[in-house]
Amino acid sequence: MSIDPRVALQSLTTALEEHLIAASARRGDGDPTVEAAFFAVADAFEVYDDSLYEAYGEVTPLEVIDDVEEIDEEEDSEDEDEDLEIVED
Repeated sequence: MSIDPRVALQSLTTALEEHLIAASARRGDGDPTVEAAFFAVADAFEVYDDSLYEAYGEVTPLEVIDDVEEIDEEEDSEDEDEDLEIVED
């Protein structure tokens, strides 16, 4: 069963609005309300992207990051590349 992209977009918009509300009312690091809203946005986005692809063969230029460690590893490898220097004989 495929979902109408318009319905999925509305769900994504609602999730984003709820995330903004949760973020603006944050009660410190690791606030469970913000975390729940974060995951709701990620889930709603994936449903929207999938429905967009099923209906029109299109995707967005966005992606959900699965793991924060992936980001850290990418930043570390970029830093290492900046530290490399080409030495000519």
